[in-house]
Amino acid sequence: MDDPESRHLKEYNGYAPLTSDFDSFYTRRLKHRLDDCFNRPTTGVPGRYLTYLERYTPDFFYTYLPTGKQIQCLNLASYNYLGFAQSVGQCTDAAEEAINHYGVIAGGTRVAGGHSDAHVVSEKVVADFVGKEDAVIYSQGYSTNSVIFSSLVDKDCLVISDELNHASIRFGIRMSGASLKVFKHNNLKKLEQILRKEISGGKPRTHRPWKKILVVVEGLYSMEGTICDLPGLLELKKKYKFYLFVDEAHSIGAMGPKGRGVCDYFGINPNKVDILMGTLTKSFGATGGYIAAEKVIVDRIKCAGLGSVYSENSAPPVLAQINSSLQTITGQVRPGEGEERLQRLAFNSRYLRLGLKRLGFSVSGLDDSPIVPMMLYNVPRLPAFSRWLLKRGIAVVVVGYPATPLASARVRFCVSASLTKEDLDRLLCDVDKIGSRIRVKMSTEKSPIDGKLRRMKIDDVLATLVDDVQEDLSKF
Repeated sequence: MDDPESRHLKEYNGYAPLTSDFDSFYTRRLKHRLDDCFNRPTTGVPGRYLTYLERYTPDFFYTYLPTGKQIQCLNLASYNYLGFAQSVGQCTDAAEEAINHYGVIAGGTRVAGGHSDAHVVSEKVVADFVGKEDAVIYSQGYSTNSVIFSSLVDKDCLVISDELNHASIRFGIRMSGASLKVFKHNNLKKLEQILRKEISGGKPRTHRPWKKILVVVEGLYSMEGTICDLPGLLELKKKYKFYLFVDEAHSIGAMGPKGRGVCDYFGINPNKVDILMGTLTKSFGATGGYIAAEKVIVDRIKCAGLGSVYSENSAPPVLAQINSSLQTITGQVRPGEGEERLQRLAFNSRYLRLGLKRLGFSVSGLDDSPIVPMMLYNVPRLPAFSRWLLKRGIAVVVVGYPATPLASARVRFCVSASLTKEDLDRLLCDVDKIGSRIRVKMSTEKSPIDGKLRRMKIDDVLATLVDDVQEDLSKF
């Protein structure tokens, strides 16, 4: 049968292909067979549960048709870390009030009529929360990183980036025109080697010193569940005098005793980090991103940054959602609720991760990470795992190539404060069943007592998990 890809190549005979041979093969022969696991349509609020609009394919995943049926699924697929994505409550009331007062849009860019007192208040709230002098808010998280580096570095500067940094960071660095060096994930020895070489050698050909060196890392890595070694980075910063940029898209609101990101987690003064970036989409249930730094840096970004000059400002109801969620976390609104949400998130994250480990699954990342990546390795296991859980009313995210290496496919559980212990127990029971069936219990962790693999039965895991997690949290 003549497939669409072959017909396309025949029609453009003599042209260089727009896609590589491997990517074309992978898309047609492998990814196409599990397309139903991605871009699943939902409706309503992505809270503790989400509503999936069931669909079917009459032609083997080329097209989809709705069945008209709606399925309630336990939600472990959304970045709703603190449970602020809700249609009732203080955040919803604040957003509704903002609509009545300001309307539904900003009406323009920051320099062309789209700037209001609501933006000034929100930027002050964000800056105070992260512990910086000033902040600037953008209407989208991805575009924040895409445009910010052009305001910070140019062709005479060097950017050193962690190899697992987000695509928006890599894109933004390329757009800036700065030279780029990449170091192995969280390997500070490799970073120091690059710093020594670049400081002593300078720019290529001329060997003149770099105008500035900027090191870029993420606070919490969304595919690995690992955290940056911030204390080690600050030690290198003292020694080599570079600027430090930390992307806290997944860590802000979700890490640290007060939910203020990696600086809070390590007990470090935020002023020791030059630039803090974060998104307002995940922990705060809003949308957009921010840059927090010294006022002189933020003023420069507001005046010269492409995102401030050419993109429309954040909508007023979004700003109200940001303010309300941040004020809830800090206790200014509904005292005690923010602290309770942070404690539930910490408990749920450790509970799920420890439970998966004891069942024999290979889980990566930090114990306190709300992202819990469980390794499946083999790509054909992705649709089996995803479809099995969907039939049982559980929504999860499966990740494969090109987001991860081809042989490092995984399922990524996104934990939320809105989930209960009963929800996680239900998840562990279903994951235990499918894990045994498709043989993904691959943990090689052994007991220090008898040297045997640490694999327990589900009943034993659920009977001991609460006490062990609470003990771990009390030590932390």
